[in-house]
Amino acid sequence: MTKTILTATVAAALALCAPLALAHDDAAIATLKAPNGGQLRAAAEFHFELVVAPVRTDAKPAPVVVHVTDHAGAKVATTGASGTVTILAGAQKATVALQPDGDNRLKGSGSYKSDPDMKVIVAITMAGKTVQQARFTPLAKVAAAHSK
Repeated sequence: MTKTILTATVAAALALCAPLALAHDDAAIATLKAPNGGQLRAAAEFHFELVVAPVRTDAKPAPVVVHVTDHAGAKVATTGASGTVTILAGAQKATVALQPDGDNRLKGSGSYKSDPDMKVIVAITMAGKTVQQARFTPLAKVAAAHSK
């Protein structure tokens, strides 16, 4: 009898926790409204919101901003943090160094092509933490809108 109760309790706990595990995959996060107009991704205990320049066909200097929050959307201080953004657009590759810029922002600038099919890898090391990475397709919605 005790074994049955224990098994039922463990099964119920796992069933209740399963939605939480799925709540932070890229598909679920893509349904959330990004507060700064960028694209959201989860990275360990953080959410990264990447904001890049609007679509343009040539590589020009432009800012790259990453806003850092926790899973509840509360701002996470970026003091002492650092990071890099690797932008892959067509045959071009650009790497942008990020530095703290305000409450929960990291910012850098680099010359990159802002292509609807671009792919971006963000790697951030928060103070006292290990590096966390997230992969983005920040202008994918623009590409989808143009293909309709």
